[in-house]
Amino acid sequence: MWRFLGASKALTSSDVWFLGKCYKLLSKELSHSSDSESGNAAFLEDFSSRIWITYRKGFDAISDSKYTSDVNWGCMVRSSQMLVAQALIFHHLGRSWRKSSQKPYSPEYIGILHMFGDSEACAFSIHNLLQAGKSYGLAAGSWVGPYAMCRAWQTLVRTNREHHEAVEGNGSFPMALYVVSGDEDGERGGAPVVCIDVAAQLCCDFNKGQSTWSPILLLVPLVLGLDKLNPRYIPLLKETFTFPQSLGILGGKPGTSTYIAGVQDDRALYLDPHEVQLAVDIAADNLEADTSSYHCSTVRDLALDLIDPSLAIGFYCRDKDDFDDFCSRASELVDKANGAPLFTVVQSVQSPKQMYNQEGSSRDGMDSINVEDLDGSGETGEEEWQILY
Repeated sequence: MWRFLGASKALTSSDVWFLGKCYKLLSKELSHSSDSESGNAAFLEDFSSRIWITYRKGFDAISDSKYTSDVNWGCMVRSSQMLVAQALIFHHLGRSWRKSSQKPYSPEYIGILHMFGDSEACAFSIHNLLQAGKSYGLAAGSWVGPYAMCRAWQTLVRTNREHHEAVEGNGSFPMALYVVSGDEDGERGGAPVVCIDVAAQLCCDFNKGQSTWSPILLLVPLVLGLDKLNPRYIPLLKETFTFPQSLGILGGKPGTSTYIAGVQDDRALYLDPHEVQLAVDIAADNLEADTSSYHCSTVRDLALDLIDPSLAIGFYCRDKDDFDDFCSRASELVDKANGAPLFTVVQSVQSPKQMYNQEGSSRDGMDSINVEDLDGSGETGEEEWQILY
């Protein structure tokens, strides 16, 4: 059974953009046509196929703490797990994948759910994320912001890859990870900078020195105001959901993180991690597992102008062509930003000149990067975290 929670605007005649895909939805009051019903059904099937990760209770204590539940403090961790889980679904199963109504399930799907289980044995568990993010302030019982959360993922992925390469000869995270940071001199107002050469170097490192491009996950933490979201950024945030590479946004009302996966008009459509469920253990080889607690049939919505200004956007690029397309779309978005972009795209760390536009494409080569300066996120040296007004 489907439910829509929130304002009545959750279903109108306007298009819904959901993780890079457009759906034309019509409310029952507007149309009873078969096209309307099929459009709604297609969206709801897509929505319910996304991995939903929530508060859990009854898991093994986290590290040396007494916490066996993350209720009331773990929503940012859970939101980030949802975003990364979608990246893994897109990578292994494709954007068109939908959860089957029949068992046995695919090994890839079950394997992904297993990685997000609630124990140290699961690669991307809340236990391991908190351990990886200690230096960024992550701790059981404490709320954390999106910037620190992105850095925790960077550390966890690196640690996980090093462990698996040492034990098994290959890594378990199947893509490079790029946490996109601000310009080192801050002259462009602190907008994060996607550097093409840095992305290329991270892919090269992922491929152990080979020049071939690899899949890449981009996480872009942002602060788009002080106490509230600056409204000038709302149209830009909405447009990121039209990118085929879209993985949505870690964000929500202040102090309550959600996973925003779609937009319609002035509303954000999201999956809510705040429902409390019992911890479950899905074995990687159990293709008959009950996975119902990892999927949601309730579409919730939130006014975009109520979103906390501290958030993070995610993108998944499957290959070089996909990354080129992302850069082209991002540069077009910069042109629409009237001097206040969400983020920019440049060729080189040392060159402030924007090298990507609608007519051109990226230049190959990494001549201006000193590989020893990279910390694994594409940063060179220390920098201040800046607020975009």
